[in-house]
Amino acid sequence: MFQVLVSTHEPMENAIVDLVEALRERLAIIHDEQSRRDPERHLARLQAVSEKIDRLQAALPHPVDAQLAHYLKRHSYDKALEFLENN
Repeated sequence: MFQVLVSTHEPMENAIVDLVEALRERLAIIHDEQSRRDPERHLARLQAVSEKIDRLQAALPHPVDAQLAHYLKRHSYDKALEFLENN
């Protein structure tokens, strides 16, 4: 028997989940040694994920936690990810 799973996340939770995924994707790109062998492609990947993070940040429902907003505004993405994973 198959069970259909329906997301019961609220919009804020979905936005946070998407943001966490994008922040993790950014870290993966940064640590991807093979990607760094092609600097032009590597920078393009970083730019694309950074633009994605910016879009997701803009889509966060308000009010956004002040500490998270601070990290995102300053592009302190590692701190933003740590904050989201621990809260």
